Amino acid sequence: MIQRLYQTVAIALVLFVGVSHASDRLNILLITADDLGTQLSCYGDPIAKTPEIDDLARHSVQFQTAYVSQASCSPSRSTMFTGLYPHGNGHYGLANANVGFQLHSELRDDVLPNVLKRAGYRTGIIGKLHVNPEDSFQFDMRQRDGFGNRLVRKQLQYAKEFVSQSEGHPWFLMFNLFDPHVARQRLANGNRGPQYFPDQVDGLPEKVLTAQDVPPWPWQQVNSRAQRTKIAGYYNCVHRIDAAIGMLTQMLQQSGHWDDTLIIFLGDHGPPFARGKTSCYEAGLRVPFLARWPGVSEPHVSNRLVGSVDIYPTILDAAGIETNSPLHGRSLRPVLVQSESVDWRNTLVAEFHYHGGSPFFPRRAITDGRFKLIHNLRSGEVTASPSVDGDRANVMAEKLESDHPARLVMERLADPPEWELYDLKDDPIEFDNRANDPAMAKEVSRLKQALTLWQQRTEDPFVDADFLDKIESKYQKSSN
Repeated sequence: MIQRLYQTVAIALVLFVGVSHASDRLNILLITADDLGTQLSCYGDPIAKTPEIDDLARHSVQFQTAYVSQASCSPSRSTMFTGLYPHGNGHYGLANANVGFQLHSELRDDVLPNVLKRAGYRTGIIGKLHVNPEDSFQFDMRQRDGFGNRLVRKQLQYAKEFVSQSEGHPWFLMFNLFDPHVARQRLANGNRGPQYFPDQVDGLPEKVLTAQDVPPWPWQQVNSRAQRTKIAGYYNCVHRIDAAIGMLTQMLQQSGHWDDTLIIFLGDHGPPFARGKTSCYEAGLRVPFLARWPGVSEPHVSNRLVGSVDIYPTILDAAGIETNSPLHGRSLRPVLVQSESVDWRNTLVAEFHYHGGSPFFPRRAITDGRFKLIHNLRSGEVTASPSVDGDRANVMAEKLESDHPARLVMERLADPPEWELYDLKDDPIEFDNRANDPAMAKEVSRLKQALTLWQQRTEDPFVDADFLDKIESKYQKSSN
């Protein structure tokens, strides 16, 4: 079963009628923002001021509930390149964890840029790739000046050059913004300093927020000046992204490509704070997701359940490429129009395995848009990471009263029960675990069944206890 999923299947190229000429074929712009959750004004955030992204949203389909496959950079991006969850493509953790996380060898010929290149596309990437092995990606242009680079005007110039040099060919460009990822300075002794968010880079954003301008994260409820300073820095990074999106859309319009380019914009996962990035909570998994497909999409706000797993099949569909390879996602084409009769998924699933080389704490999460069930596969055996990227909210929470809600959820993050259930309508910040509430027994049972069916359909190997032990042993040895 598992081997069949990984089996190499040739991809046949079948161009749609009317797009046989290169000049008529859609260009493709995939924009990612590192660690960007739904902290945008078009998603109702009260602090963010993102007029450029809001304008793109008005011309796009704005999906309200979109999950990444895993709230960790490399696994999340591996799904965009393969159309498979990390449990299916093998990239369980960070590419730079130095323990050997990488795509299964059988999948490498058919990563997204390679398929598009074979179909006649000129392919390029600006900024972060972060999926191994990097030499398997056949980009015609790769501008590495971007992993850690926040000079968005410089990145835009690279994009302009790529587009201008692609005349006569359809093009695919992955434009990766490093904001709002944390930064760290290299110290004189060779070590790295504490994580922080650069408030202003190259004059962007023009207005800088401070601790006085922001409240604590509602999904943390840890209030200190130090924490709010970091949150303000995060928003400053978001505002720099907004400026970049404005520059990109202007470039498309001025170059005459606004109406012949598929645009997909999303975050690769949520904010780098405890209960966000690396978790299976909404602050980690749920990201902004905008799609504009000229001639197909009808601008509107959609409640359809979509994910990063749908990017690969959507792009292949837009490029006129058919595949017989088994994919975990679907083309978004049918849900880019306003129709109630479309047959679409009624549950959405995400997962977690590793971030760095440890700890190994596999999780699965499934939602129907209202209720959400999380399965912590190793609950009671090991503990999960209590934080991420230097966030000290968990340490601050330890100083609160023993029954303070913020302290309790931070303790649950590190040592959760096997099952968690949340009512996202009444409890969007996921503080009240109702998995053992008799009134929720029906919802728990229903979502457990749906999760089991998904694991069967996607041939999830982590349901096998022996496989769990094998994976843990493999990467423990690699890290020693």
